[in-house]
Parts: sequence; structure tokens; C-alpha cells
Amino acid sequence: MRTGWSGMPARVTDGAIAVGVAASLLSAGLSGGHPAGGAGLFGCALLVAGGLALAARRRAPVAVLTVTGLCAVGYQALGFDVPAVAFLFAVYAAVRAGHRLVTAAAAVTMLAALPLTLLALSPDLAVGDVLARSRGALEIAWLVAAGAAGEALRQAERRADEAERTREETARRRADEQRLHIARELHDSLTHQISVIKVQAAVAVHLARKRGEQVPEALLAIEQAGREAARELRETLQALREDVDVPPQGLDQVPDLVERARTSGLDATLTVEGRRHDVPAAVDRTAYRIVQESLTNIARHAGAATASVRIDYRPDALAIRVDDDGAATPDAAPTPGVGLLGMRERVTALGGRLRAQPRSEGGFTVHAELPVHPS
Repeated sequence: MRTGWSGMPARVTDGAIAVGVAASLLSAGLSGGHPAGGAGLFGCALLVAGGLALAARRRAPVAVLTVTGLCAVGYQALGFDVPAVAFLFAVYAAVRAGHRLVTAAAAVTMLAALPLTLLALSPDLAVGDVLARSRGALEIAWLVAAGAAGEALRQAERRADEAERTREETARRRADEQRLHIARELHDSLTHQISVIKVQAAVAVHLARKRGEQVPEALLAIEQAGREAARELRETLQALREDVDVPPQGLDQVPDLVERARTSGLDATLTVEGRRHDVPAAVDRTAYRIVQESLTNIARHAGAATASVRIDYRPDALAIRVDDDGAATPDAAPTPGVGLLGMRERVTALGGRLRAQPRSEGGFTVHAELPVHPS
């Protein structure tokens, strides 16, 4: 939620400013000479409406610029000699939002409309009096100052955003370099040692069987552990290198994952529910990884014929569910491999929840909920 200069939410700050300006304009209008009757009431309504319109200056700056300008011309034409303060606030807000050309056109129109309207509705006024009253309602110097203030703050915010993006890119680049360094170190140190253990164990098993001896269970366990360690290490290194070398992948690439699963012989389907909306980049990447790892596990270990991927866009969360009809049963606890651990770590880091377990009707399910915090 955006905050104003006081640290309060922006809507509260804008509302307070709008009420303050409306009250000031109404007070100025009532304290000076003003028409009586219906014209006076209508003029007071325009004074209040022009001020209250500022509550929407962040959401609709051009519309607020138009409303405040029309209100200012209206109450001036009705005889309220009150400066166009609300219009100056609207000029500032519109320039800050980047609508410089529209604001310049509106300012020129206002400078011309004020005296022309007074001349048309008050022909008894002298031209000098009309120009003086118009100048009092909207001084060019104040108009330029409001626009300059808005442009200065817009430039400052843009520089701050650019600095933040630069910091984030630098941090990501350093993290990528660190991951690549870890991958190389793991490859150089662990891969060789594990390969030696695996080869030595395999040779010992082969020799024992060749001599007709019973192979010790411990030796078979060492051989199997070496094989599994080598496989998991390769997957870990591949994941580290993918994070560095491959462009970020997200929900847009999930249909490609499902299509590749179908081409490999798995009857995979994709269902998207809810109204699609933008999600944070970290959530986008994590959702892709969950689907990717789930489909990979199904293809390698599940012995499944079908799989379903369901993505549900909710207002405050993104839900991902991957089901299969494989050999997993409710009474068999899943063995936590590198893939499941990696998924759980990613989801936990984002403050989400992950459930990965056999289904009561058979097969396996992976269900993740990732929080989406609206900006």
C-alpha cells in the first residue's frame, strides 16, 4: 500500500488534503462578496466539489485536472472571487503522473477561459477589471511553480526507482555468480570422490559375484548410495547452472512443460482457473519449478498414465496442484528427495504452504499455495 508524506496510507492523506482545500475554498468564498440565492448555493457547491475532487488525484489525475478547472471557471463566473487553489494542486498531481502536455494544454485553456467567461457573463465589467480578477484567480507564477514542483518530484521518484532496479540487478548478478561458483566447486570436489566410491563398490560387488561369494549387504548399500548420490548431485548442479544460464521461466512456459510431458507418453492436462493477473517474479518462477519438478518426478518414479496440472489465480494467492494416478498409496510415506526438498524450500521462502503426499484414491498429489501481495 502506498503511503503519503506523513507515513499514512496515500488515500487517507489525499482525502485529508481534499477536505482541507475544500474547506479553505468555501471559507474564502463565504468571507468575500458572493451572490445570494440559488447562484450562491451553486457557487458554494462548485467550491466544495473542486476541493473534494483532489481525493482522486493519484488515481485519475487528468480527470481531476478537468473537474477542478471547470469548477474554478464556474464559481468565478458566478461571482466568487476565489483563487483556483484546487486547480493548482491538480496541475502538480498531473505533472507528477507524467501528463505534461495535457497539463500544459489545460493551463493555457484555463488562462484563456477565465477572462473570456467573465467578459461573456459580466459585460458591465471593464476589461482591466476582468484581467485583474482573472490574474488574481490564477497567477501564472503559481501555475508554473505547481508544474515545476510536480516535475521535480516525478524526476526524483524516477531516479529512486532506477536506483532500486540497479541495486536489485546487482544483487541478482552477484547471487548468480555465487551459484555458478558453488556449482563449479561441487563439480570439482564432490563428483570425483563420489565417482571413485561408486566405481570401487561396483568392482568389489563384481569380483565377489565372480568368485561365487555372497555379496555383503553393506557393500550393496554403498554401491546403491553412490549411484543415488551421483544422480542427485547431477540434478543439483543442473539446477544451479539453469538458474544462472537460462532466462527466467514462469507461468507462461507451463503449457510447454505439459506439452512435453504429453509427447513423452504421459496423458497430461492443464487447467487454469480464476482471473489471470500479474504475480511477483519470485512467485512466477516458483510456480514453474513446482510444475516442472512434479512432472519430472511423475515421469521418473510414479509409473503413472495420467497427470493433471491445475493453476488457480486467487486475489491473494496462487494455487498450484499436480495430481497423478501412479503407484503411490496412502499407507506408503513418500521418500523426500532433492526435488521435493527444493520445492518445499522455495515455497517456504515465499511464506507459502506445500503439501506433497499420496492421494486416498491412489497416486500422488503436490499442492502449493503461494501468497500474492498486491502492490
